Amino acid sequence: MKILIADDHRIVRQGLVSLLKSEGTIDKVYEADGGVAAVKMAADLKPDVVVMDVHMPDMSGPEATKAILAKNPKIRVIALTTECDKRFIKQAFQAGASGYLLKDCALEELVQAIHTVRSGKRYLSATVSDIIIEGYAADESSAKAEAVATPLTPRETEVLKLVAEGLSTKEIAQRLDMSSRTVESHRHAISEKLDLHSIAELTRYAIKNNLITQ
Repeated sequence: MKILIADDHRIVRQGLVSLLKSEGTIDKVYEADGGVAAVKMAADLKPDVVVMDVHMPDMSGPEATKAILAKNPKIRVIALTTECDKRFIKQAFQAGASGYLLKDCALEELVQAIHTVRSGKRYLSATVSDIIIEGYAADESSAKAEAVATPLTPRETEVLKLVAEGLSTKEIAQRLDMSSRTVESHRHAISEKLDLHSIAELTRYAIKNNLITQ
């Protein structure tokens, strides 16, 4: 099994190379001092797994990951970084990474991750898994809160937007290709749902919810 370490910090690279060479199940370990070098060496050496830093000055880990996999999709990439923000985790996996580890992990976990992704599976450290789950839960809660905060149907939202822009019932009917009676029905439903009964109140609501700009 061939491994390529990509990190712009020499002491990190050399430490990982030394540790992995002594591990016993890995045949060869190479090192690249940045994203650009990693892309070139991956194309030449065809490693089984690339252990990739996320932040490198010449080319970021996600950018290098995309470039490597574009040339050889069989290579597996593990992001190894100090970043535990869900934005960076998302970027890494969108780029095609198969694993994500934090640099405070033990050697045994890194080796386990290498073998796991080489077999075609994904690997996440426990900390990263927790962050993803917490982020998913937060996104779900946010979506539910937004649904409660904006109870209007898509058509009612269109009508509200045009009301707030100052169009008359007749003008809205023409714009949306519906009868004036239907427009009035939508306006009544909007006012009841939002408990807002004047054009000024509806306009403020539309501005607050980014339906129109001031």
